[in-house]
Amino acid sequence: MTGFGKTSQTLNGKNFEIEIRSLNSKSLDLSIKLPQSLKDREMEIRTLTANILERGKIDIAITYTTENCDDAIKINQELLKSYFCKIKEIGENLGIKQWDDTTLLTALLKFQDIQKADPDVIDNNEWEQIKQFIINALRQLDNFRVQEGETLKKDFEHRIELIEKYGAEVEPLEKNRVPIIKERITARLEELKNVDIDKNRLEQELIYYIEKLDITEEKVRLKNHCKYFRETLNSQESTGKKLGFIAQEMGREINTLGSKANDSEIQKIVVMMKDELEKIKEQVLNIL
Repeated sequence: MTGFGKTSQTLNGKNFEIEIRSLNSKSLDLSIKLPQSLKDREMEIRTLTANILERGKIDIAITYTTENCDDAIKINQELLKSYFCKIKEIGENLGIKQWDDTTLLTALLKFQDIQKADPDVIDNNEWEQIKQFIINALRQLDNFRVQEGETLKKDFEHRIELIEKYGAEVEPLEKNRVPIIKERITARLEELKNVDIDKNRLEQELIYYIEKLDITEEKVRLKNHCKYFRETLNSQESTGKKLGFIAQEMGREINTLGSKANDSEIQKIVVMMKDELEKIKEQVLNIL
């Protein structure tokens, strides 16, 4: 499910900002951007995230700045001086007599081993507090998901009600279907001239044919699946995958009902049921 969580905290002169975003995914797909001083804590952050959010495409970004700018960047002056003198010496050996010292110094300052940001070490006490900052951001995102989940739940309940309503509309059409089929077959047989028809055998064949078109079982199973879907939706457990399986079973019953219908009006209703079910399947991917 989609979501967003963000928290900003100050700890011992360091301003931490934690931002977490979530998109839909069938499993946990976690991407983490950390400052160097927190790299060794990545596995703990992954465990925290998995325990609270369970699944989703999660992006976590943690940054911090120090209130004292002098501590934010450390310059290795001895190394800088060595580079500067060595490059000047190489230039003179190559016959370069004039240098733009400012340009050279600017270029040297870009060297990673000369300019080192984020040199601080996070001790265990600081980490425990930072971990709580991360948990707070994860909780924010989870609350965002809960709100979205309530909206999805109402949508699911509405669509299940529509499927049940369409199922009820099939029943009167089904009752009229049998005599119509019987009349149609009888009329066709009467068109055949000079053919003796065994009426008893005809009745047997009609009964067999009508039994094959019977959709009572499909209607009963579909009702049960709708009931089970609603019960699972109200469960406190993680139900996303289960709801997906139930939706698949509902689809099988609706498809079978359509293939047996042999009636244009019932087929129209089946199409409407499929439309609602497809919308359910799309949104089930958003449920944990």
